[in-house]
Amino acid sequence: MRKTVTRAMALALAAMLVLSGCGGTSNGGSSTEGESGDQESAKNEIKDLVIPRQASRELETFNVLYAQRQEDNENLTSLVDGLLEVDQKGQLVPCIAEEWGTEDNGLTWTFKLREGVKWVDVNAQEKADCTAQDFATGLEWVLNFHKNDSSNISMPVEMIEGAQEYYDYTKTLSAEEAKALTAGEGSKFREMVGLETPDDYTVVYHCLAEKPYFDSLAAYVALYPLSQAMVDELGGPDGVKSMNNENMWYNGAYTMTSYLQGNEKVFTKNPMYWDTECERFDTVTVKMVESNDVAYQLYESGELDYVQLGEAQVTTIAKDPNHKFYNYLVPDIPSKYSYQFHFNYNKKTEDGETDTNWNTAIANEAFRKAWYYGLDLSDYFKRSNAINPMVCENNFYTMKGLVYTSDGTEYTELVRQELGLAESNGETPVRVDATKAEEYKKQAMEELTALGVTFPVEADYYIMASSQTALDSANVLAQCISDGLGDDFVKLNIKTYIKSVNQEVVNPHLHSFVLNGWGADYGDPQNYLGQEMYGPENAYYSAHYSYINEVTEETPENKALLDTYKEYTKMVEEADKITDNLDERYKAYAKAEAYLLDHVLVLPCNYGIGWALSKVDNDSKMRAMFGIQDDKMKNWETNMDGYTSESKGVAEQVKAYTEANA
Repeated sequence: MRKTVTRAMALALAAMLVLSGCGGTSNGGSSTEGESGDQESAKNEIKDLVIPRQASRELETFNVLYAQRQEDNENLTSLVDGLLEVDQKGQLVPCIAEEWGTEDNGLTWTFKLREGVKWVDVNAQEKADCTAQDFATGLEWVLNFHKNDSSNISMPVEMIEGAQEYYDYTKTLSAEEAKALTAGEGSKFREMVGLETPDDYTVVYHCLAEKPYFDSLAAYVALYPLSQAMVDELGGPDGVKSMNNENMWYNGAYTMTSYLQGNEKVFTKNPMYWDTECERFDTVTVKMVESNDVAYQLYESGELDYVQLGEAQVTTIAKDPNHKFYNYLVPDIPSKYSYQFHFNYNKKTEDGETDTNWNTAIANEAFRKAWYYGLDLSDYFKRSNAINPMVCENNFYTMKGLVYTSDGTEYTELVRQELGLAESNGETPVRVDATKAEEYKKQAMEELTALGVTFPVEADYYIMASSQTALDSANVLAQCISDGLGDDFVKLNIKTYIKSVNQEVVNPHLHSFVLNGWGADYGDPQNYLGQEMYGPENAYYSAHYSYINEVTEETPENKALLDTYKEYTKMVEEADKITDNLDERYKAYAKAEAYLLDHVLVLPCNYGIGWALSKVDNDSKMRAMFGIQDDKMKNWETNMDGYTSESKGVAEQVKAYTEANA
């Protein structure tokens, strides 16, 4: 069977290495070749790993089909497997599907499943075989409006035959009728949707058009399996929605044998796991911490095996060659997320009233362009990367390294050319232009004052109440806004939420903007740019953060904003129609993305590229710019003595920082 792999998968690792500035060996210098080296390496391996995650990153669902947040997927990816996964170079490799391919340039995709994959309970007791029918059940669940609340539908409805029609059909039903539907032979789902299971170990997807990148979606949750037997055991769809670690079924590398919300999770190696040759930990304990400062203290005391470092910690260590951790500063694994300022165009006040002052201001393009040209975020970048802050500079919406043209040109380079931006110089932000910022500020104040807007315009920005790290970062951001825009133009109000930013802030429309990132679900720009389209309810940011779909044309400024969004949406739709020439497809998307950014419908912020102390070799992890695999705790190499700057090829970079700040 012919396997089709996009160029993104072959080159993604190289792109990430450029971003992170890391290189060198991947064994941490802990062993040498030969038998004695192998013994020494095994001696230093960690069997029971302990890692931290911030309390604000608590997972909210155990149903992988419902999960759309990194906070959920970073846990669930080790508990449930899908069709494909990725390797350390970002290339697709077999998972439950041991072979896959297309014979018609992506119109039809066939996945051959391996036999012997088992569903187990939390105690690793066998429940059932994982078969092709489970992938049909999973897709029906995703496409069923009353079962999955529209989560994760954007990918299948734009790719798979009949998916949109089936989703629309379920919306016409009562909740009771829709929840009774199944994906069995002869079902309405089988009648309408382009999925076949010719036998227990073959799944065939029929696409709406040629989708040469469809197999990259097989690493994302939209195509994950679900056992109908588990649904029945839990009492139906409502039981699945509320399932937990103790009653869910697993087919992944681990089961979660202990879960204390906001406190601790314990992952235990699944002895029934299909991949008997992979390396796994006996247990992985995830400790939920209030901040990186707490995690650092736990690492110091030997209670953790990894910690991300904040600005103060990096600065303290890197300035002192005698610090006990000086030689152990290593680049953290670069995030696959491209972070943006996502503006709210339909903001509410805390009493539920419309925030007319903010909404009128943010609808004004000159107001947004003043932000674009005025904000120098260099000091904000230092919060995550004090040694090399400008590596965090982001001028795009799509993440670097997602896709490449046939001649090897990285996609965001096309966007840069469309925008007319200079190449990043590594010293100052390339888009900051004080003259243009002042011109747009003056224009905005004149236009908006005539509309009754009062200045400074107050922008509400929310952080978790218990996080000192978040407060410190917010204060730096506030100073950047003050310096770049002026206190007479914008005032940042730092506000707090207690537990859930979605429930307490975003859903009630209280935010002026959020700083949020998108990591691709599959390898194509559509997955990024489609999230900002006007109209579709499955456009994630439009429907859940910017609320542009709720804006009406009652005022001239709103009409101008909506016209801009509609033109952008048209450009994305036209780009998506190009399936026979990927180079032309990417060029069309680059034009649409440049339009999005030139009109500052969203504002690029940063890349997540920091520093860490780690006893886990980041180079041994799965790494791709799409899917949920990057956090899967499988085949990770470890060294209980920790990895060093020298072994990671960054010792000179640390030394240069030390000398510059002596």
